[in-house]
Amino acid sequence: MNKDILKKNLREIPDFPIPGILFYDVTTLFKNAECLQSMLDDLYDKYKDKGITKVIGIESRGFILGGALAARLNAGFIMARKPGKLPAEVIEETYAKEYGTDTIQIHKDAIAPDDVVLLHDDLLATGGTMAAAYRLVKKCGVEKAYINFVIELNALNGRKAFPENVEIETLLQL
Repeated sequence: MNKDILKKNLREIPDFPIPGILFYDVTTLFKNAECLQSMLDDLYDKYKDKGITKVIGIESRGFILGGALAARLNAGFIMARKPGKLPAEVIEETYAKEYGTDTIQIHKDAIAPDDVVLLHDDLLATGGTMAAAYRLVKKCGVEKAYINFVIELNALNGRKAFPENVEIETLLQL
């Protein structure tokens, strides 16, 4: 992965959504064909020999690379969504946020204990959403699960939300 391509194409928006926050807009990574292909190639190289059978994309930006990567890996793709978005029976995990709680869901029949799962999202900040998705996967009896993000904000220590033995990879650390 050419990290310079990512840095060059990543848009920074100061004071969004509130004053004092520097927001990293990943949509600019997806609109550049060279950048998109580079990210997908790098993710494929990282996971092609891991036996991945399902890729879970976290709503909503995790759907973009997650779906493309699942197709490349010849794996199924699962959407992890907020409540009320999935039409069939779901299982869910609730997690704490700065001000309240939130919930993530997958279809009850989406994964099986013998699946090898890759959970993917665009950004690791505090880790709350992904940690909840990881717990959900473990509730399903999955033994091997990998976690991947496009960007990690190191100052927010999001890796602390996960057990130490979980393999977490990021394409770009800021």
